[in-house]
Amino acid sequence: MIQSLRWKGAAFTVPFQLGFVFLYLVPIGYAVYQSLFRTQQSGLGLGGASERFSGLDNYQRGLSDAAFTGSILRVVLFACVQIPVMLFVSLLLALLLDALGSRAASRFRIVLLVPYMIPGVVAALVWINLYSPDVGPLTPLGKLFGADWNFFSPSMVWPSIGNLLTWHGIGYNMVIIYSALQAVPRDLFEAARLDGASEVRIARSIKVPYVRGALVLTGLLSVIQMLQIFNEPALFRNVTPQTVNDGFTPIMIIYNQAFNAGNYHYAAALSVLLALILGVASFLFYRLTSREAD
Repeated sequence: MIQSLRWKGAAFTVPFQLGFVFLYLVPIGYAVYQSLFRTQQSGLGLGGASERFSGLDNYQRGLSDAAFTGSILRVVLFACVQIPVMLFVSLLLALLLDALGSRAASRFRIVLLVPYMIPGVVAALVWINLYSPDVGPLTPLGKLFGADWNFFSPSMVWPSIGNLLTWHGIGYNMVIIYSALQAVPRDLFEAARLDGASEVRIARSIKVPYVRGALVLTGLLSVIQMLQIFNEPALFRNVTPQTVNDGFTPIMIIYNQAFNAGNYHYAAALSVLLALILGVASFLFYRLTSREAD
């Protein structure tokens, strides 16, 4: 009887298992398979092309590709700045919401979550128009205060993208951190207040240590998202192609190789390499942050 109930319960997971296999495992396996081949032109290129097994040649080419490795380094350096800033702002907003009453917190939580509800492409288009020196209000506003800034210049394009990503992502991260704060026993706060602790001291010594797990989770998701950044730089490229080129991020290089250059095998190898880098980066981040949390 118990065994029958277990099988019936497991049957509810069949749709997920099928989706996982056909939408994740099969495409990954096909990408690995494609990465082991290369397209070879016969003769002078007039007799058509054929696929030839090349082993790990595409991977060796990807590891020695200065544009690909440079784009990864560029995104990693950007993530080292943007992710801590976004998580700090999200944590600060979650602490402020936790200090409010439940009714006021629910209202402000919805307002802060609105940017995350906007699709990423739409959010990028909105901010590109805000940054525009022709139609946006930010450039004239800066001139009123004596600031002559260009949000699409080489020195400002990364801060512009970072501001967009922070605005778009703080709501989601804030909700996760705020939910973790709600699980903290309120008796600890009352005891700390009786001992004379200020609200800042309570937040620093009690609340923040309790939400380290949520910070690790949001940080891990942010690392994965950051190394796959594509929409924002691709849309910025339409506005400032002299600053944002085809090799600005790893995904842009992969997209260009697959759909512009038609080199699907090399693009598949770069995709597998990026997936491995994502796995290693996520593992290292989790190990380091979870160790600090312990």
